[in-house]
Amino acid sequence: MEDKTAYFDNSASTRLDERVFEAMKPYYFDTYAVATSEFAYSMGIDAKEALEEARSTIADSLNASPGEIVFTSGSTESSNMAIKGVTSALKNKGRHLIVSKIEDFPVLNTAKSLEKQGFEVDFIEVDDTGRLNTEQLAETITDETVLVSIQHANQEIGTLQDLESISSICREKGVLLHTDATHSFTRVPIDVQQIPVDLITIASHTIHGPRGVGGLYIRKGTPINKWMDGGFQEFNLRAGLENIPGAVGFAKAVELVTEEENKQIKALRDHLIERISSEITDVILNGSKEHRSPHNANITFHYVEGESLTLHLDMRGFAVNTGSACFSRSLEASHVILGIGGDHERAHGSLRFTFSRYNTLEETDTIVDAIKEIVAQLREISPLYEKK
Repeated sequence: MEDKTAYFDNSASTRLDERVFEAMKPYYFDTYAVATSEFAYSMGIDAKEALEEARSTIADSLNASPGEIVFTSGSTESSNMAIKGVTSALKNKGRHLIVSKIEDFPVLNTAKSLEKQGFEVDFIEVDDTGRLNTEQLAETITDETVLVSIQHANQEIGTLQDLESISSICREKGVLLHTDATHSFTRVPIDVQQIPVDLITIASHTIHGPRGVGGLYIRKGTPINKWMDGGFQEFNLRAGLENIPGAVGFAKAVELVTEEENKQIKALRDHLIERISSEITDVILNGSKEHRSPHNANITFHYVEGESLTLHLDMRGFAVNTGSACFSRSLEASHVILGIGGDHERAHGSLRFTFSRYNTLEETDTIVDAIKEIVAQLREISPLYEKK
């Protein structure tokens, strides 16, 4: 192996693409005025034009209008804005919110925070692949329900929800729908003209764009209150100085993702799953085989601690994550694995592999070879493993 780390944790964050960096540089060193200076001097006009061009590029990727995209600091802020903004705007209509049990923490913890403030929250169950039961969703919606928030792709196991069916149910029931598309945006198409989602969380850091910038799609006419006080930026919905280099970089990152790239990433992912499944015993693929984001593979290696696996892989130059991607230093098991019916052993023995444009077939084969050796060594000393 070269000294360079083979990075398989691209759902946590991705390497910045050099072309994205080049697109951003002029807005740090040349056109560095703020967009609200458009009324004062020409550099401000140029900055405003760059911001609006970036907004249009991102809107086009969803088949939305530019005025329906609000720039934020990232997916956490976007989901907070969506959920808190809508529930605040509609609190006189009702105080009931529905989310799935396996949402990422920005949605899950926002819902729990509202619960402490007197909102009723239903945490919908999922099946053993992570898919939501749409019939149960329909039955859970009441006259008091103001918002349903169901992710598009799961952050840990990659399972894709049936967004078309979910949005149709919400539209039929007259309830707004928010989806967290942080881990599917540009990897799995969403056309807001075809799928009636009302709010969509998107982010830059998962597609080789800069960190610290994201967006929220808000369908025209959606009732939403401003939840952060300050200036009048972003259609008077998101106060604060506009991150113009970030917005430009985000838009460039969106432009660079291609269907061919997504096919190549999926092929690498499938190759890893096939090799591990056929060459290592006592493993299980977590999540749906059929309905899955193209870059994600989450696999449990029974009788092995995921933490030990990641440490051994790190020493060999591989970066992967175990258990809950955001909670790997805690003893608490992944709420996602538990949510699909797994136990603590299954959760702690899981590894998440997420691919990007920079992964290769050679390093994919090399990490599988390394895992085979490490798993064999760890099971040899495991008191739980029955020697075959």
